Order: sequence, then structure tokens, then C-alpha cells
Amino acid sequence: MRRSRSVLLATVTAVAAAGTATWFAGDASAAAACAPAWSSTATYVKDNVASQSGHNYTAKWWTQNESPATHSGQWDVWIDNGTCGGGTTPTSSPTSSPTVSPTVSPTVSTGPTTQPTGTGSLPAHFLTGYWQNFVNGAAPLKLAAVPATYDLIAVAFADATSTPGAVSFTLDSGLASAVGGYTDAQFKADIATLHARGKKVIISVGGEKGSVSVSSDAAATAFANSVWSLIQTYGFDGVDIDLENGLNPTYMASALRSLRSKAGANLIITMAPQTIDMQSTGSSYFALALSIKDILTVVHTQFYNSGAMLGCDQMNAYSQGSENFLTALACIQTQNGLRPDQVSLGLPASTSAAGGGYVAPSVVNAALDCLARGTNCGTFKPPATYPGIRGAMTWSINWDVTNGNNWANTIDPHLSTLP
Repeated sequence: MRRSRSVLLATVTAVAAAGTATWFAGDASAAAACAPAWSSTATYVKDNVASQSGHNYTAKWWTQNESPATHSGQWDVWIDNGTCGGGTTPTSSPTSSPTVSPTVSPTVSTGPTTQPTGTGSLPAHFLTGYWQNFVNGAAPLKLAAVPATYDLIAVAFADATSTPGAVSFTLDSGLASAVGGYTDAQFKADIATLHARGKKVIISVGGEKGSVSVSSDAAATAFANSVWSLIQTYGFDGVDIDLENGLNPTYMASALRSLRSKAGANLIITMAPQTIDMQSTGSSYFALALSIKDILTVVHTQFYNSGAMLGCDQMNAYSQGSENFLTALACIQTQNGLRPDQVSLGLPASTSAAGGGYVAPSVVNAALDCLARGTNCGTFKPPATYPGIRGAMTWSINWDVTNGNNWANTIDPHLSTLP
């Protein structure tokens, strides 16, 4: 996303290693013994060990009720350490058991009562827009003034603090002045108003100038705790990861799983990677998406400000600002592990919203038709159809309002026609 109109052409090249398995304590002969049997009700954290079906496993991050037999692999929670105990898991409980993380209740202050989050679920196909908590030439808006066409509103952005990984949120004074005054209490009330309209509101972390870094266990804990605090304070329904200056997939996955353990199954988790971040499963963003696939809501890739990119055919480079670009790059995600309902098309609302990659909203509709039905395609046709394709996202709601709401007014009614 952009706080200004400058074009960011950053390249993300590294993905953190999955980590080295920690064997069951003891000498070489003890290493072959089976660890305590995995329990669906126990909580495991990084480096905890468990056994199931004659194999030992090591946890990469926080997990509960994720069977090692079905959740092990490069991008999944468990490392398979191989067979143990001659292929037999002991029936009796060992003296040592997995470390269980205590349930920590957030500190209750004498401040405002906890804001309720929205209830219900997002539509099968929905529209996402970013609301700007700053002024940059687009129409300044109070949150309650967001058009009803948007189902999911991402508040841009949370701010980094002096504590690594931790974030905070403060209404921008320039925005408050531009809209004739805007207080924290009014902002909270506007979130409640959007909830009453059946909308969801999440806090976005990052942006073009965002400097949040989650690269250690301590930072992951700080991130989870601080976002949870914002959810309780404002009533946010979840979090959006829009870190455009790199991320560590291992620690961010740990942070998001910890946050989910606090917030529950209704937590919305979205991601807004740049186009280059989703070119390969080896990139840090793609690795993160796959590692949290079981709790991830949607990835709305920024299909703009990128130049030409390879499509899922791996043979042709497609130019941004075209239907082929959208369909050929979206199918990289659907062909490499994400469910279609976890894939959304992110586009600028107008030519003023980004430095390049704008397409008319009618082109977005054609791309959705091509992906969902195999109709209205350009010269590129995906190898399969994806009726569950989730929808579209725009940067930003403010720029769309500036442009007469043309983006949302064109795409929103079309979403209801998808299978």
C-alpha cells in the first residue's frame, strides 16, 4: 500500500529456514525413543516434541489440535523427525509432558470497556478497501462515511513502537483536522456503526513506510499482545499484514497463531503482499501464507507498481495493467497451495492511487469471470477454474470516493454474479 504516490519496486528474496529439529533429550539411543504422545488438547510451542503413529515430531511454532501426521512438511507446523521406538508409540504417559502455555488474560485497566467485534462471517465473494488514516490528496473520510459497497475495511495503518514487534494506533491529527474533528471515542463509535451495518474492520500493519519487524520470539509475543490490545480497545475484527520491507515467516506465523489463540476462530487474518512476493513459494510472504493456511482468511496481492512478471505458465512475462496480468499471476497462488477462497485481486482505485498497474474496474470483473468460470478471458486462460475466488481489494477507499466511487460501484454488484 502507499502513503504517497511513489512507486516501490522492492525485491524480497529470502525465506527464513524452517528451523532445525530438536531431538528428544538423551544420547543417540534415547533419540530413537518415542516422545510423549501427541494430545489434541495440549498446547505446544516452538521446539516442543511429540509422537504420533510411530514418528517423532518437533513443533515449529505455537499449535493446538493440529495432528502431526497431517500437519508436517516444509510450510506446516510440525517437523517429522522420523520413526521412533521401533514404530511403536508407548501407551502409558511419560513422566515429561509437552510444555503447555498458560492462558494469560490481558491486563484489565480502568480505561474504556472492551469494544465488541463484529459477528457473523464474510460473504463468499467480498470487496475490501483500505481506509487512510492520513491525508495525501485523496478525499479525507471519517470511518462511518465508508460507502456500503465495502464488506471489509482495513484501517491503514498501525504504528511501530520502540518495542520490537509491538504496534500502536493513533488517529492522525491532520486527518482529524481535515474532517472537522475526530476523536478516539468517535472512531470507536464508527467501528460499532460499521459492525451494525454487517461490515468488518481490521487493523493493517505496515504500508510503504511501515517499519514493524517481527524477527524473534520476543517480537512475536509483543506483536500478538499489542494487536490483541488494539482489538480489545477498538473492536477490530482482525489484522492485515502489509509489510512491504520484508518479513520473517517463521516468527510472524508464530505471532499470528498466538494472536488467534487469544482472539478465537472468528479472527480475520489477511495479507497484502506486493506482486513479487507471491511469485514463488520460496519467498517469505508465500511461505507465511502457506504456513498459516489453516487460519488465513485471504491474500489480496497488490497487482500493481510492479512492472512485468511471470505468470503461472512460467513461460511468459505479462505486463501490469492488463487482464492477462491479473489472471496469470493469481493462478500462481491457486496452483501452489492456497485455496481459491484465499485469493483476492488487489488493484488501485484510480490512476492517482498508484504509480502503475491501474486497470478499469470492468477489467477486474473480466478477470474474476475468467478465474471463476473460464469466461471473458484475455489471451491467457488459467489451467483450471476457481469458482471460490474470493473477490477484490482496492487501495484505497479514499481514492475511490475521490473518483466518484466508480471502482466499488462497478465491482461490488458483479461479485454477486460469481458462482
